[in-house]
Amino acid sequence: METRRRASWQMWGIGFIAFALGLFLLALGRFFLVPLAIAILLFSLMTAAIDRISRLRLGRFRVPEWAAALVTLVVMAGAALVVLGIVSTQVNALIVAGPRLVDQGQALVADVFLWVGKDAAAGILTALRQIDIAGYIQVLAGSAGYFLGTTILIILYVGFLFAERGHFSDKLNRLIADTQRARHVDLVIDSIASNVRRYVLIKTLVSCLTGFIVFFVTWMAGLDFAETWGVLAFFLNFIPNIGSMIATALPVLVAVVQFAHWSEVLGLFLLLGVIQFSVGNLLEPMLMGRSLHLSSFVIILSLTFWGAVWGIVGMFLAVPIMVTVMIVCSHVPPLHPVAVLLSRDGKLPPMEGRRVEKGQ
Repeated sequence: METRRRASWQMWGIGFIAFALGLFLLALGRFFLVPLAIAILLFSLMTAAIDRISRLRLGRFRVPEWAAALVTLVVMAGAALVVLGIVSTQVNALIVAGPRLVDQGQALVADVFLWVGKDAAAGILTALRQIDIAGYIQVLAGSAGYFLGTTILIILYVGFLFAERGHFSDKLNRLIADTQRARHVDLVIDSIASNVRRYVLIKTLVSCLTGFIVFFVTWMAGLDFAETWGVLAFFLNFIPNIGSMIATALPVLVAVVQFAHWSEVLGLFLLLGVIQFSVGNLLEPMLMGRSLHLSSFVIILSLTFWGAVWGIVGMFLAVPIMVTVMIVCSHVPPLHPVAVLLSRDGKLPPMEGRRVEKGQ
């Protein structure tokens, strides 16, 4: 009994050390691993788009794979250029108008404390003006160089993944001698890719709709930086629960500074809140269905964990990573209880992928 207890404690100790080491390596290698994770996700999406386009037929004519790849590349590059153009324009506008908005906001906060006394309000205003918010805006704009370098690294990763695309099955068959097991592993990989692609595709469509509606509402309301709020709503919608709150709070804070009447601020807040609630709690669940089967509590935990490890990008990648973990655990017998704990109701997602679609 004592030997068994000692062995159990040793197993727990080894597990804790392995977890701590893995966490340290994840944080240490974030500048390498984050672009790699994004590149794998983009590669999976582009591969699915190429496969879908190459299956199209116009009479007897079938779209060749090189043409499908070219169309996919042009569409994704065009979308990226449009988004980058909007972001760069809005960043420049924010740098120009930022100091004015900051001064107005500081004066508004000081006016709130007038009931304490004019001296207290003046002291608070002086303290607020000592905070170099404009400097923070400049630092944020200066991070564009890091963003550009990361983008180039992602493009290189995607390019080399496509170069290796045709040899993956052969490598897998040579890596795993058992043919049946190799097919099972390939099927698991296809299931992961299919579930993640479905999640990203639906999220992208819903985020585009959310971003456009938020842009239209803020533009009609006369709020400054309407394009910024639309783009932010698009990106923040990829962060479950928390993203919609931030996408609502930021334009409302600017409205507090810009608008003269609180009724206008309240009206904008209610409109944006209804938009985010309708999209997040009605439209998206209807389109997403129960395909992911992830627990809501697990999603919040994963957002916290990956946000702490990889920052804001980790929060974007949290759900795809957890979907991958759950599917892998569901097909490894010793880890099956972990998959059940990660799921919403104990039911694991069905095996999906191109081989299932073909009936293999």
